[in-house]
Amino acid sequence: MLWNNFETDEFIFEGHEASVVIPENKNTNPVLALKTEYQNAFPETEIEFLNRGHFVAFIENDNRWGTDQDLDRKARFVKFVSEKYGLQEKCIPVGMSCGGLIAIKFAAKYPELVYCLYLDAPVVNYMSCPCGFGIGDRTDDENFTEILTALDMKSISELICYRETPQDKIPDLVKNRIPVVIVAGDSDTVVPYVENGILIEKAYKEEGLPIDIFIKNGCNHHPHGLENPAVTVDSIMNKIPDFC
Repeated sequence: MLWNNFETDEFIFEGHEASVVIPENKNTNPVLALKTEYQNAFPETEIEFLNRGHFVAFIENDNRWGTDQDLDRKARFVKFVSEKYGLQEKCIPVGMSCGGLIAIKFAAKYPELVYCLYLDAPVVNYMSCPCGFGIGDRTDDENFTEILTALDMKSISELICYRETPQDKIPDLVKNRIPVVIVAGDSDTVVPYVENGILIEKAYKEEGLPIDIFIKNGCNHHPHGLENPAVTVDSIMNKIPDFC
């Protein structure tokens, strides 16, 4: 099978669809970029990783809200892929939108498996998205019902009291000094940066931790990524000791 003209191994891992995209010319020290959700959406950054000889992988989630069973399965998947393909033990989670919240929660729970977080318009604050209590638009009722179902909740009151949100995981990222690269639009009405990504930015800057932030002027939630994905990948790889 091919993914964007790259050879791809597709298989079932623990009952979930999974894939590993293989670079045409393998880097001498390859790492794994793990797309945490929306496998085929805005793939330019992943293609840049592949062009540099690194691998890209994806595994299907039960839902988009970073539940423990998905995070634990991802950890086992990363270990499996790294061993099978001869990659570094640590990966680079690529998290866009709800994929961002999954990446944050994954890195907080499994810091030993993460080199650097790449977050693109990430959901960090559930009161902002999907609830829409701030300046952004509330997502539709179907999405709101989805998060309650995924977290086994009956009402928004339970969600307000929930203390396993991405926002609550920021101290774990800080404690483990996990580097972060953020890309976001300054006109995002779905996941406003000033209610989401900025929470990570402030925490990292207060502690003097490695973080690069790329804000796109006039950009809404889409499109994800930078016009030149090489800039993003350069920023990420510069934060990995083995590649500095």
